[in-house]
Amino acid sequence: MFWTGELIARNAPVRRRPVAERPPRLDRAVAAYLGLAVGDALGATVEFLTPNEIRQQIGTHMDITGGGWLRLKPGQVTDDTTMSLALGESILGVGRVDALAAADAFDAWMRGKPVDIGNTVRRNLIGFRKTGNPEAPASEHDAGNGAAMRTLPVALATLGKPAETILAASRAQAHVTHHNTLSDAACETLIQMVHDLITGRDIHEIERERAAELVRRHPVFAYDRKRRDNPSGFVVETLQAVFQSFFGTESFEDCLIDVVNRGGDADTTGAIAGMLAGARYGCAEIPKRWLKTLDPASHDACERQAEALFGMSTLL
Repeated sequence: MFWTGELIARNAPVRRRPVAERPPRLDRAVAAYLGLAVGDALGATVEFLTPNEIRQQIGTHMDITGGGWLRLKPGQVTDDTTMSLALGESILGVGRVDALAAADAFDAWMRGKPVDIGNTVRRNLIGFRKTGNPEAPASEHDAGNGAAMRTLPVALATLGKPAETILAASRAQAHVTHHNTLSDAACETLIQMVHDLITGRDIHEIERERAAELVRRHPVFAYDRKRRDNPSGFVVETLQAVFQSFFGTESFEDCLIDVVNRGGDADTTGAIAGMLAGARYGCAEIPKRWLKTLDPASHDACERQAEALFGMSTLL
């Protein structure tokens, strides 16, 4: 895994506040990061299973138990979380979202032999090693969810920044591995939603102004039809499942249980749904049994990095 607490401490000193002392916006920022990791660890157990296979093997998947095709330890996270942490470190290291710094961080992460890595990520990072160009070629075939799953560090670092800064930052990190119009649209929408949720906007306004606008610009993202089960790594199917679960439930726990039991690319749908639900509900609503099982090093890294990245925003 690629992250070091020393880098965070060196570049962005943060006094860790007890949970009770955190301002609401900071609490939601931390909850978004912990939610991402919890959703990742929860969903990894049932990744690539169908809903029927989950029912037959487990019933309703409700606890972080490890296992799955990656044979994880309980609470162990996958590339969704570790790539986010690598990106966050690059942002803290140079003080901004920078494509070359992100590419270098992802390359170091890959050299560290992560537990899992997507094909598109691997291919385009190998291309970066050969060319030194941190922007992958534009491709209609690179519409996977690998850039969308790691948007949170960008969202936290750009809170309150001008729209053009946010757009440039989103594409700087995304295009290292996923230079694709649908991927861009998904990443930008997720960043906007995280900003809205952390600042306490009404959930119905967010759905109308963010999710509905995404569908208006790219109708393929429509999510109000039949239930999206067994979502693949295609970013459209990922967001359809996430939006159905996120907007269709009323608690952090219900949102994550709903989305991971849809199967498919469940670690990533779980991570993205957990990010949004954490930003919506805050730390107190993340089930304690999940936080206790989450790998302690991942828990600490997410919490520390969330506070450090939030410190870069203009909302202090």
